[in-house]
Amino acid sequence: MKKFLLIVFAFMGCLSMNAQNSQAWVTTWATAPEFTGKGDMPQTCELTNNTLREIIHVSFGGTRLRMQLSNEYSKEPVEIKAIYVADLAADAKGRTDAPGTDYTAIVKKTVRHLTFGGRRSVTIQPGKAIFSDEFKYNLRPLQRLVVTICYGNTPTNATSHRGSRTTSYIMSGECKPGNPFNVIEKLDHWYNIASLDVWGAANKCIPTLGNSITDGRGTTTNLQNRWTDVANESLAAQGVSTVGLVNLGIGGNCVLQGGLSDPAVKRFDRDILGQRGVESIIIYEGINDIGGSKGRSEQVATGLIEAYKSFIGKAHERGLKVYVGTILPFAKSFYDDGTFFKEAARQTVNHWIRTSNEPDGVIDFDQLMRDPNNPAQLREELQEDWLHPNAKGYAEMGRFAAQRLQELRGLK
Repeated sequence: MKKFLLIVFAFMGCLSMNAQNSQAWVTTWATAPEFTGKGDMPQTCELTNNTLREIIHVSFGGTRLRMQLSNEYSKEPVEIKAIYVADLAADAKGRTDAPGTDYTAIVKKTVRHLTFGGRRSVTIQPGKAIFSDEFKYNLRPLQRLVVTICYGNTPTNATSHRGSRTTSYIMSGECKPGNPFNVIEKLDHWYNIASLDVWGAANKCIPTLGNSITDGRGTTTNLQNRWTDVANESLAAQGVSTVGLVNLGIGGNCVLQGGLSDPAVKRFDRDILGQRGVESIIIYEGINDIGGSKGRSEQVATGLIEAYKSFIGKAHERGLKVYVGTILPFAKSFYDDGTFFKEAARQTVNHWIRTSNEPDGVIDFDQLMRDPNNPAQLREELQEDWLHPNAKGYAEMGRFAAQRLQELRGLK
């Protein structure tokens, strides 16, 4: 009898442990960190001993949060005197995205200071990223969250994300939460912020690997209308409020080599598999490899397919589903050299995506966006420069991606 009771108690203990482990951190927002050259640093002032105010657009909400900060691409430490988050102040009609919105205005009663080992100040060593302590906050799905960083000494080259499509603001000196924010410089980059996590097993993160088409080239600054944003809004409108596409696109990025910032083969493990609470992933990158192939189109197409296979294999080892987007046409863009070789490479890669059965699903952006009368180019009404979609095109892509995810995963 005594032995039986011991077995029962051990079993109950396992159930209790499993119940605790069923909760987890899940990424609701993230961006891909990059090295920051002189041209993407503040031009009229410094970050050192000044305050930076940044805005992010989250996917799902929650009440227990933590934030990740990165100094991974800097050679010197970054000193943070204080960092706090707050709701963006709405206008008289409750809007935070209307023309003339003051993106420096916060709701003071919502301010929460972040701590690191119980302290408000922290120094992040070069080459490192850190998480804040857990903090309580009423984060709403799809809300704009204001992040304010009061700096001490900062590196010559910060760790940033260049293509924020969102304006950040610098104020001289340290700005307390109740003080007005007097802007001395505005710039469209994020500095040091890397991700925001929510605690809760019901949420699912879908990190999205991409280039400028995912990063949002051609969207409207501060309106948060990248295709991933639109997909999150579409999912929420259909009652799917616990799933978030997380945008890890980098403008000018390549999968194999060259391009801007670390190629996808180098950053995949950190930027995609390194997010928390990953349920599935989206791979949507390759147009820059093909566009810049310079007589090596066939080799590049083969390399892209092998890279996709590697990404899919790594994800499947972790039990993750992988969805791959087909590459958009780019005739009439600056990548169009008048030959058929690049287009042949694009079609080769897209054919593999559609027919290989190695991805768990296909998001056929090419079929959605191409001109039916000239499949080598985008529909004119959906393009900005014949390479990137315009805001209307991104809206089409976002709604389509949300629909496909519903079909592929039956998300609820």
